[in-house]
Amino acid sequence: MMTFSPWALLPPIYSAFTAVGLWVVYFVAVSNEKITPLNSQYRGRNGSLYPPYISIAGNFPPASCIFSEVMNLAAFMGFIISVLRYLQLRDTIDKRWLNISSLVLFSLGSFGLTLVGNFQLFNDEMIHNFGTLMTFGLGTLFCWVQSYITLKVNLKNEGRKVSIIRFLLSGSITVCMILYFSLMSQRLHMYATQSQWAVVMLFLIFISTFAVEFRHNRFDMMCTDNSGRPVSQSETVSEVSRYHANQL
Repeated sequence: MMTFSPWALLPPIYSAFTAVGLWVVYFVAVSNEKITPLNSQYRGRNGSLYPPYISIAGNFPPASCIFSEVMNLAAFMGFIISVLRYLQLRDTIDKRWLNISSLVLFSLGSFGLTLVGNFQLFNDEMIHNFGTLMTFGLGTLFCWVQSYITLKVNLKNEGRKVSIIRFLLSGSITVCMILYFSLMSQRLHMYATQSQWAVVMLFLIFISTFAVEFRHNRFDMMCTDNSGRPVSQSETVSEVSRYHANQL
């Protein structure tokens, strides 16, 4: 018998499938000779290969089709996880504005993710880069806010231990972000791409840690009529039957 909530499986499954999807995009782009492998040396544009930035890997078909699908699904499921996290903390956090801010940050970051996936870099660079800044910038801020919330709320007396892991992950993400932009500005593309991939993988690991708290909660959906009274299954079936009888 399962001793924890099945919702605990959602964050790690989300992170695993998103990571696998991105690596599939990478390997497809490498096999089609669109980008250089991460472990090789990039020596500038030689007429065919590009540095293995995630956006460039997902720029050319057929990898671009997979990339768009992965980004859209990741944005949608990530938004669901952020809503569940908001509901989990709604009645336990003193500073509710922090909980609301966290939800808004991740929601906007998820929207940025759809821009990254649907507007390829070489087709619409401005919108793509705007989406990238939204995703990376707001995503990093979300990690710091959630780390602080984890420490202060201390759900089931596990928050302090979990917050240590999340603060370490948030710090690592921030350092990799700084390295990414710094190395890219110096045109050290191979090191910059490695930093970018590290940011994404660390962020996915961060999301997967919500399994720790989700295992304690159930999330149910309730349907009510206009008076606010719950609608039972028997009432729903009888109303549907009565509707069909009237139609006949």
